[in-house]
Amino acid sequence: MKLGSKPDDAFRQQGQSWFCTTRLPSDVTIEVGDMLFHLHKFPLLSKSGLLEKLIKENSDKEEATVIKLHDVPGGTQAFELVVKFCYGVKLELNSSNVVRLRYASEHLQMTEEIAEGNLIAQTEIFFNQVVLRSWKDSMRALQTCNDFLPHAENLQLSKRCIDSLAIKASTDPNLFGWPKMEHCAMQSPGGSVLWNGISTGARPTNCRSDWWYEDVSSLTFPLYKRLISLMKSRGIRQETIAGSLTFYAKRYLPGLNRHQNLAHGTFVAAPSEEEQRHLLEEIDSLLPLQKGVASTKILLGLLRTAIILQARPSCISNLEKRIGMQLDQADLEDLLFPTCAYSTEALYNVDCVKRMLDHFLAMNQATGGASPGSVNNEQSIGSPSLMPTTTVAKLIDGYLAEVAPDTNLKLPKFQMLAAAVPDYARSMDDGLYHAIDIYLKAHPWLSETQREQLCRLMDCQKLSLEACTHAAQNERLPLRVVVQVLFFEQLQLRTSVAGCLLVSDNLDGSRLLSGIACSGEAGGCTPATVRENKDLKVGMDYMRMRVSELEKECTTMKQEIKKLSLRWNPWSSISKKLGFGMKMQLCSAQEDSISDQQKSKVGKIHKLQAAITKQKQLLLADASCHPS
Repeated sequence: MKLGSKPDDAFRQQGQSWFCTTRLPSDVTIEVGDMLFHLHKFPLLSKSGLLEKLIKENSDKEEATVIKLHDVPGGTQAFELVVKFCYGVKLELNSSNVVRLRYASEHLQMTEEIAEGNLIAQTEIFFNQVVLRSWKDSMRALQTCNDFLPHAENLQLSKRCIDSLAIKASTDPNLFGWPKMEHCAMQSPGGSVLWNGISTGARPTNCRSDWWYEDVSSLTFPLYKRLISLMKSRGIRQETIAGSLTFYAKRYLPGLNRHQNLAHGTFVAAPSEEEQRHLLEEIDSLLPLQKGVASTKILLGLLRTAIILQARPSCISNLEKRIGMQLDQADLEDLLFPTCAYSTEALYNVDCVKRMLDHFLAMNQATGGASPGSVNNEQSIGSPSLMPTTTVAKLIDGYLAEVAPDTNLKLPKFQMLAAAVPDYARSMDDGLYHAIDIYLKAHPWLSETQREQLCRLMDCQKLSLEACTHAAQNERLPLRVVVQVLFFEQLQLRTSVAGCLLVSDNLDGSRLLSGIACSGEAGGCTPATVRENKDLKVGMDYMRMRVSELEKECTTMKQEIKKLSLRWNPWSSISKKLGFGMKMQLCSAQEDSISDQQKSKVGKIHKLQAAITKQKQLLLADASCHPS
């Protein structure tokens, strides 16, 4: 919008002074900030009620009239534009200066009572008919309002801009062609598509629902918060609100961007820690409570940053609850954030993960998910109701394996997190066994009692054959656990052998029926087929006998090991009778003897286990080579 008709060279600047190029001498000097404006009284008092009053108050003085206006909104830049308007010099209103001129004209009382078509009316017309109808101009005007707070609230310019932006953000921009702040090279500043540099009148199409995220992220947080609050009250989708909040957080919280501090290629100066802490707490209060509206990765990043910045406990607790509701969507690497405590504490924040796990289990049970009472033997571990819980169980087992090498991680904390996962959530305990093995390796100073307590966390019946084989040869496990593993492994072996024998019986029956049919149709089978059946029968009988012998030998070995553990009591009474020195010698000799015998027996058990496994593989291979 263009105002005035006189040429721009009507004024010139010399140092810190402005002069009018007309031949009339200046009769009034107005001081604004560090700038002096040498002007004439009549053009000013004919447009401004305030200047008319001040000029009349200083008209009785003999010396030159000097008026000080240090409180003009917008300073020297705004007053320069006002002076040009008073003198009728060419002036262009746009979204960048209309707010500045509106406040200055209000302060200088440039109303319609003073002159028709005065500056207040001109700026109001342009603001309502041009600025508020365009997304781009509304954004620029709102950014300018931030420099005039709290004056902006008196005229409600910022409120009107926010209302306009909220309406446009909740409406499809393709319907009205509202352009964004930034436009590509093939798009005109007005928003229309260019063809060979000529506007075609066509509008860009296929805008996404997040087209306004980057634009509003340039606002200061007080204005941004007002805009988001108004959008929420207008019923904009929760996912859209959460997306804008996370975009804003990524731009101003460097902790969310580990590798870069950029927002779509734009460098942003990092705020201070106090500003970041306040911003994070405000974003947490604005985030919708609905599950799934924000990604778990972003929420974990906010939680990690909140812990580092030492945000309020209520903020950290809220983020933990949000993450707990959707913990099954988390990645292992995002859970590995530090404790930010003393060096004697654990490296990773295990307590925080434990609280998130508790929130997940409580929410899962409250929403009708799996619970210990609702899971029975007939329910499959892969059922839809158990899938989130089993996913979280695998995630926690992986987390335990990652934090286990930390030598500062206390045993109670490790046990607390491992035991928090319900038994029904783990179909196999291989992941838990892997974590326990790593913890035992990193903490060799644990006592035998502590090792046994740790191993009670896993169920030996839920270990796979590979895990059982590894555990049977693991020197870090207590002897009682090794024997228990061997026992349950033998049960698995007997079950598999019984299945192989069932296959063998079916194979014999099918071959017998095949022989009868062959003799009835062709007058008898060939000698080669008869010889093959006879050899197979002999081999299977030998296999049965050998497996039976191995099982008996394994049972005998377990009984001998149990007897060895009971031989400690008689030596205690003998040592008391023979004195302290003899007691120490006997205990030492007995300990060496028992230790050697135990090692010998354990070695035999290992060999026996290898033999049983080999026999099982032979049975399975023979059954696969001779299908029924």
